[in-house]
Amino acid sequence: MNWGSRLQRAFRSRGAAAFLAAAVAIGLFVGVAASLLVLLIATISEGSDAVRRDIGDAILLVLVPIGVVTSWLIARRFGSEIESGGVTETMEGLSVHGGYLSGRTIAGKLGATAATLGTGGSGGREGPIVLIGATIGSTLARHTRFGEDQVRSLIAAGAGAAIGASFAAPIAGMLFAMEVLLGNLAVRHLNAVVVASVAAAVTTRALVGEERILTSPAHALNDPAELILYVLLGLVIVVFAYAFLRMLAVIDLRRFLAGRPGWLRPVGAGLAVALIGFVDTDALGTGQEFVADLLRLAPGADAVWWSLLLVAVLKMLTNVLTRSGGGSGGTFMPSLFVGASVGAAFATVIGPIWGFSNLQPGAFAVVGMAAAFAAVARAPLTSILMVFEITGDYGLVLPLMLATTVATLVADRVHPVDAYRLPLVRRGIHLTGREDIDLLDTVTVGDVMRWPGTLLTPAMAVTEADEILEREHHHGLPVLEGPDLVGIITVSDIARAGGKTLRASVSEVMTPDPITVVPTLPVSTALARMAALGVGRLPVVADDDPGRFVGMFRRESVVRAYHLALGAATGRSLYRERLRLRTHPGADFFELPVPIDSAAHGTPVRDIPWPEGATLVSIRRASRVIIPHGDTILSTGDTITAFGTGQSRVELAYLLEPAADIEPELPVEPG
Repeated sequence: MNWGSRLQRAFRSRGAAAFLAAAVAIGLFVGVAASLLVLLIATISEGSDAVRRDIGDAILLVLVPIGVVTSWLIARRFGSEIESGGVTETMEGLSVHGGYLSGRTIAGKLGATAATLGTGGSGGREGPIVLIGATIGSTLARHTRFGEDQVRSLIAAGAGAAIGASFAAPIAGMLFAMEVLLGNLAVRHLNAVVVASVAAAVTTRALVGEERILTSPAHALNDPAELILYVLLGLVIVVFAYAFLRMLAVIDLRRFLAGRPGWLRPVGAGLAVALIGFVDTDALGTGQEFVADLLRLAPGADAVWWSLLLVAVLKMLTNVLTRSGGGSGGTFMPSLFVGASVGAAFATVIGPIWGFSNLQPGAFAVVGMAAAFAAVARAPLTSILMVFEITGDYGLVLPLMLATTVATLVADRVHPVDAYRLPLVRRGIHLTGREDIDLLDTVTVGDVMRWPGTLLTPAMAVTEADEILEREHHHGLPVLEGPDLVGIITVSDIARAGGKTLRASVSEVMTPDPITVVPTLPVSTALARMAALGVGRLPVVADDDPGRFVGMFRRESVVRAYHLALGAATGRSLYRERLRLRTHPGADFFELPVPIDSAAHGTPVRDIPWPEGATLVSIRRASRVIIPHGDTILSTGDTITAFGTGQSRVELAYLLEPAADIEPELPVEPG
């Protein structure tokens, strides 16, 4: 028995305890991986700095391109997700690919990130370690055969643990996973994310020490009047956040150099970043030491405001060029870098003309850091809690809340798409907000999926497949080889390939390896995945065998799911009412027939104005007993069993009478 089978048997047999044990294991692995990445970057950086001291800054023209080209070569070997950041790829894996993240990404992302950032490429290590942590969670979850919703929890746990490990801030890691990746604060994900974040933070702190983790001295609000300045700082931060987002959207070297040799992109980007480094070397690398120095600035510190603003702009430019050129680095730390620089510059400019108190540039750098990340990533809660944990003090709680709220609200108006969703939108993937479909969390895909009818095979002719699609009124059908799903073919596929007269087999036209869902997945998640891909159907595969086809989930399935959810919600409401009435004095069960020509005939249960104090229990129709829900329609001859008071019994009897016989007023006392 291999280790995957042993893990599967060990974890699956122990329920919640095994799930939390898996979260702890993920936290430990992520802590080790984060520590390894920190040490790799530090080792390469020390070597690069030693070479620069011996030769001079001119060597940057060699070092930076080497790092970016190395990342590009690793991406060609291990997959395109190695390039760029890591958070976007994690979000895509969670929302589109059912939580699947390839395990080979871990080694490739470690090497590419260390090579990029260690040689002077501009970016943060937080985004890459998020992808590494999420991949660790995905790999462990797949080998233990947890359900897809638990897989999502463990992936989020790995990603949250990555942020917790990077900043020794487990609370911020937890909120990052819930707020940015999952898009909600669902309790079912919370336990795993918290446990993994704490385990990773403790592990990283033990392995690399606190000197390599971003920290800040405590700051305080000296005068309530300073709150006005912090609000203004939030608005100024939005300007730089907007500029950063526009750079990320517009600068695309892959498109600009289309048709040119592939190696030209990383080499050109590396040279451009190195040349910018000649202007200010602080714009290279992770920038963590520079940010730490800004957070320690005291009143009257010798800081040049225009120099701080210049390095903020250069940092944005070098980060975008590094990512677009094929380097591996995130936007998390560059966002903090820009915010801290702008905050310190703002305090330096306003300080001499502000007559109410001595402004602390370090405090404004701290708040600017949080506001910038909130504006770029639309994660205000993560930003606020992260700063609390970095500073270890709540002295800036009011400025933090004001500045991040203002920055988030205004940034959302001027640039609705955040930095992490921007690459997805560019590829036509639009992630749906979960808060709009919470009702569908209560229904699973297995409740509403349907068997598609006639099944297609790869060897079938396209003309025959088109006839089946037209006859059965389908826009798309799965293609099976035995019980296994091998592809899906749609009317659009056929039209795109040449139309109905095309002489080809289904295997030549179909879309192979389509995105799938599983029966235990909530309909809300499946709907979000379908909306993100812009498709109207998704094949359903077995939970325990991702290749075995079991049904289709279509747009009409969502309608059925919505009705089921409404019925379930009505049932829960009736159950709560029944429990309340069981304690009511004088309440009892009673039966009432639905007479001929009753006003209730043909009316759904939810549309009947049930009397106060009466709860519908069941409906007897001929020899059959029906447990009612909101869509159940009453018919003549039904016998209603209800629970309630004597007064409610009389009122219900009048409701069931023929329409012409209902009295205008109901008796006050039961007869």
